[in-house]
Amino acid sequence: MTNLENPRKPTHEINNLILNRWSSRSMSGEEINDNDMMSLFEAARWAPSSYNNQPWRFIYAKRNSASWEKFFNLLAAGNKVWTKNASVLVVIVSRKNFEHNEKPSITHQFDTGAAWENLAIEATSRGLVTHGMQGFDYDKARKELDIPDSFDVMAMIAIGKKAPKENLPSELQKMEFPNDRKPLSEITMEGKFHNQR
Repeated sequence: MTNLENPRKPTHEINNLILNRWSSRSMSGEEINDNDMMSLFEAARWAPSSYNNQPWRFIYAKRNSASWEKFFNLLAAGNKVWTKNASVLVVIVSRKNFEHNEKPSITHQFDTGAAWENLAIEATSRGLVTHGMQGFDYDKARKELDIPDSFDVMAMIAIGKKAPKENLPSELQKMEFPNDRKPLSEITMEGKFHNQR
């Protein structure tokens, strides 16, 4: 696992894998072997979910595959600048209803987010980069990838091998560092909601 140039400083002790996970944009363009790629999806598979419903689905395209251009062309122009060097592009979708009774699942998006985080942490443990995105055409993704109405289109992710930030255009190099987080005092509330934001 790579140590960060600008390490984050937690206020309480946590696992370094969590600290070292960040959304880098600089990727090398090298392919990821199928074993490593499937290990990321395997990690996602073990996420918790309400009634063990497992609503997440991952639709992917590897670079240099027949599907790559279709996935790449879903992206907003700003994301195309750097995702061109990703190894894998993934569209994440989430089943809206429980499978066991077809009633709406209030937590399906929450559960799918847990699966994505598992994938991202596993990638970090393997020295790989993951970057989640909302900058793509959701309607086009549904149509082009034959996603049924019973699933919400949630996000896209780019997965790749880390590259030097100098591989990015200068404006993106300025953003190529791990961000800090809000203090715990802004996100935790004992007893009732009392945050001003």
